[in-house]
Amino acid sequence: MKEIVLNKRKNGMAALIGIIVLLTISIVGFIFGCDQENILLITVTVALFIIASFLFAGLKVLKPQEALVLTLFGKYVGTLKEDGFYFVNPFCTAINPAAKTKLSQSGDVGNTSHAPFLFQTSNTKETEYASNKISLKMMTLNNAVQKINDCLGNPVEIGIAVIWKVNDTYKAVFNVDNYKEYLSLQCDSALRNVVRVYPYDVAQNVDTTGDGQADDGSLRGSSEIVANRIKEEIQKKVDIAGIEIMEARITYLAYAPEIASVMLQRQQASAIIDARKMSAVGMVEMALERLQENGVVELDEERKAQMVSNLLVVLCGNKDAQPVVNSGSLY
Repeated sequence: MKEIVLNKRKNGMAALIGIIVLLTISIVGFIFGCDQENILLITVTVALFIIASFLFAGLKVLKPQEALVLTLFGKYVGTLKEDGFYFVNPFCTAINPAAKTKLSQSGDVGNTSHAPFLFQTSNTKETEYASNKISLKMMTLNNAVQKINDCLGNPVEIGIAVIWKVNDTYKAVFNVDNYKEYLSLQCDSALRNVVRVYPYDVAQNVDTTGDGQADDGSLRGSSEIVANRIKEEIQKKVDIAGIEIMEARITYLAYAPEIASVMLQRQQASAIIDARKMSAVGMVEMALERLQENGVVELDEERKAQMVSNLLVVLCGNKDAQPVVNSGSLY
């Protein structure tokens, strides 16, 4: 079954005036019946008062970007989507199974405590009477930071923000038990599936695209590509809930604390090695060439090798070199 959008007339104000008139008539008639001791008139006016009071349940107010899913005795009637003041069948019930569910996101009723849980259902008074209207606005879901192993087995902590909205209210209400919780869990699952394909940093012999050839894809260097893959993965899973994923972004990325210091040392060591490969050898070559060009000193092969060794020790050492002054002959 598909979503049925009700194009009802916005007759809420006329219905409200009619109800007030009925209440006024019933009150006046009740007073007159008591004065005349007319039992029939009293009974009729009391019944009219009860009916008029019950009609208030049919008045519905919708603000822009809100929807109301209506059922009548368990049967889906349709969805009101246009803002305005409506009067519907008082026996119709508005349904929103996620009305009291609070995620770490924008737009939810109330303020959640800073709990470590991904989502929670609050029993406070503020959410006890939460509206059954469904928001059609774009919402931002900040899922909890997760610890996931990358393709090399290194534990990585990663968090994402997902911008989403409800497109089909029928699917959101009736196809899943709670569309907010469903979205949150599917975000977790999609995030794990995608992160396991990539290394944290560029690594050799790793295929992240699935074409059978190694590439330079990584979580740190290919964040846009990773985010798009996460978005597509989530969208496949939440189509059944009538949800559209507008955008997904990585908000937090780091090595897990237990290996963070070790990986930092590894990165520093790799950077130092790369820098010294480029600088140390070049400086030694330049020194020998300049000495030979200017004729400052003539060195045989043995002395050149010793000079190269000394220069490399000085340039590649982790500590400052201690100079030694040779006052005797070079040989």
